[in-house]
Amino acid sequence: MKTNYPTASRGKLIVWGYLASYPFGGMTWQVLHYLVGLRNLGFDVWYVEDTDAEVRDPKTLWGNEDYSANVKFLKQKMELVGLGDRWVFRPPGIYDFCLGAVDISGLARLYREADAVINLCGSHELRAEHDQIDCLVYLETDPVPKQIAVANGDSDTIKTLERYKHLFTYGENIGADDCLIPVEKFTWHTTRPPVIVDWWQPDNERPQAKTFTTITSWTHTWNDVTWQDELWRWSKHYEFRKFRTLPQHGDVPLELAVVGISDDEADQFRSAGWSLRPSSELSDPDTYRQYICGSLGEFTVAKEQYVRPRTGWFSDRSVCYLAAGRPVVTQETGFSKFIPCGEGLLSFQTEKDAAEALESIIADYERHSAAALAIAREHFEASGVLRRLTKTIGLL
Repeated sequence: MKTNYPTASRGKLIVWGYLASYPFGGMTWQVLHYLVGLRNLGFDVWYVEDTDAEVRDPKTLWGNEDYSANVKFLKQKMELVGLGDRWVFRPPGIYDFCLGAVDISGLARLYREADAVINLCGSHELRAEHDQIDCLVYLETDPVPKQIAVANGDSDTIKTLERYKHLFTYGENIGADDCLIPVEKFTWHTTRPPVIVDWWQPDNERPQAKTFTTITSWTHTWNDVTWQDELWRWSKHYEFRKFRTLPQHGDVPLELAVVGISDDEADQFRSAGWSLRPSSELSDPDTYRQYICGSLGEFTVAKEQYVRPRTGWFSDRSVCYLAAGRPVVTQETGFSKFIPCGEGLLSFQTEKDAAEALESIIADYERHSAAALAIAREHFEASGVLRRLTKTIGLL
């Protein structure tokens, strides 16, 4: 990976995330895209975990009080991308000790010196120690719940968001007339998932596999929201069920790398023509990348919570498929207002739409593959996405 960075002359940025505590495929790449993208812009970038979130073992995926393997994982990834020892990890529940380049007093100094601290995914709950940070930035990758909570007058959410200087959301259509999400009290700046395109270039332009894939969790039992007596569900399986018979409408193989699906429902999808495999097999970041690069493309749905109110949300994972030159067929959330669709990236609303999109890609794969890569470079390359974000913050 490229480590020939420019001089760090544009100020100090800290990114909060889940890189150590949740060391799995997609989450790892998400954080690394931000860290390296910001460093490429000339910022002095630090990664910090200062949260009491549960630590999950990189091998077993289970919660684990022993965080030594997680710290080793974090150290390896930071060295891999050329950021060396510019990381800090505070073990959950311990407030007078941390690991990495500085001790706990050094972490406080980092906070005071930082031009901004970006809370990626809203991963960190704020504590009194964070009041010394001059510019806190909340960056939500999952829109809707916070906006609804504010509109419903939830005092805890409002008090938390008031502590931030800037709020960003992947809901690129939020605030538009055709979006149903209420925007009250706060200004939400829109952004989109960044990607380091060069990291995703596959060994073969056309993969040996003939399968459209995706990587997903099946059920989530939290974060449903109600707005104006309408329930918007968070769990993705409700949308996948609408397209269970899709393989019967064409000859394009479809595979789900999935966790959380019941045996009965898995059998129903297999009977309808889908292939299924455990997504736990792809938890290693390198294996995750190989799976995406080895796929013909991605077919996926979006959560009802993104689809029905037309949020304009787009997936971090889908951006990786595009960067690998793998065409993406994904459920419309309103993103097509901002990102060109029709070649390389195709949106759908119905099963018929989806079947036609898949067949059109197969009919002219090279054209769609080239278009997918071009979309990634023009609309999601980290340098452009993060330049706009840091300019909005006032750092450029």
